[in-house]
Amino acid sequence: MQLRVLAFALVGVLGLTAAGVKHAPVRPKITGISHLAVYTSDAAASERFYTVTVGAAKRPDPENPQGVRYMISATQFIEVLPLPEGSGINRLDHTAWNTESAEGMRKYLAAKGWKTPAHVERGSDGSRWFEVLDPEGNKVQFVEPPANPQPVDAPNAIGHHMIHFGFFVRDRAAEDAFYRELLGFRPYWWGGRNGKVEWVSQQVPDGHDWLEYMLSPGYTGTGYPPTMSQNTLGVMDHFSIGEVSVPDAYQELVRGDRLSGRHDQAPKIGLDGKYQFNLYAPDGTRIELMNFHATEKPCCSPFTAEDPER
Repeated sequence: MQLRVLAFALVGVLGLTAAGVKHAPVRPKITGISHLAVYTSDAAASERFYTVTVGAAKRPDPENPQGVRYMISATQFIEVLPLPEGSGINRLDHTAWNTESAEGMRKYLAAKGWKTPAHVERGSDGSRWFEVLDPEGNKVQFVEPPANPQPVDAPNAIGHHMIHFGFFVRDRAAEDAFYRELLGFRPYWWGGRNGKVEWVSQQVPDGHDWLEYMLSPGYTGTGYPPTMSQNTLGVMDHFSIGEVSVPDAYQELVRGDRLSGRHDQAPKIGLDGKYQFNLYAPDGTRIELMNFHATEKPCCSPFTAEDPER
C-alpha cells in the first residue's frame, strides 16, 4: 500500500513538473533594432542634422510628447528627447529592439526573474513596448511595431537600415548574462588596439542587426571614468547606418552640401575590414556610416555570423 501511494505521489510530482515546463513562456523573436533615444540641448540644431545630414523624416513621438522621431524606415528611427537636468556627460536615454510580441517578451523576462513592468505600453501608432534595465542600469526597450507601419517618405536618407548601435560597457560578463544567456544574442565580432579587447559585437538571435559593447580596458569603477569627456562618451554611445558603399554615401553628402559640424575628413577602413565614415550630432552622439560587408580581412577575430543586408 505504501509503495502504491508513493508511486501515485511521484506521478503527480512529475506531472506538475512537466506541466510547468510545458507552460513556461518561450522567448519571442528579437528581429533587429527599433531605435536609439538620445538627448539634445538644442532641438533646432538636432532637427537640421537629422533631417538634412541624415535625411530622416521628422514625425511626432507617440511614446513621449516632448520627443521627436526621425525615421529612416517604417520601423527604425532616432528618438530625440529634451536634455534632462543632471544628465552630466550622458546623452543616451535608451536602446530599443523590435520583437514579434512585447507582451510575450515581458512575460518571458518576468518568468526568468527579471524585473519588468506590470503591463506593456501602447502607442497611438499601434505599437506596443515596455522597458527594463540591463545589468549595468542601461534602459532597454522591447518594441512590437504596428501591424501595418506607416510608410516613410525619406528619399534623401543617407541609409534606410540601422545595422548596429553601441554603448559604454564596464563589465562584459555581467552584460553577457543578460544579452547572451537570457536573450540569446550571438557573437558576431570582437576587436581592439594594442592587444586589448575594446569592441564586442553581439548579434540579435533572429536577425542580423547587432549591439556593440564599447569597453574601457582597465577601468573597474562604477559610473563613468573621471577623465571621460562628453565627446568621448559620444563616440562610444553611437549608432550605425548600413551602406552598400560608404565612399559613395560620403560623396552624396559632399555634393549635397549636407556635411556640417564635426565629422571625419574622409571614409576609411576600420579594423573590422569595413569602410566607415563618422559624423556627430549636435549632442555629440556619433553616427557611423558602415558598409554592410567587409572590404578587407578583419583584425582580431573572424566574423562568426552573417552580415546584415540592405
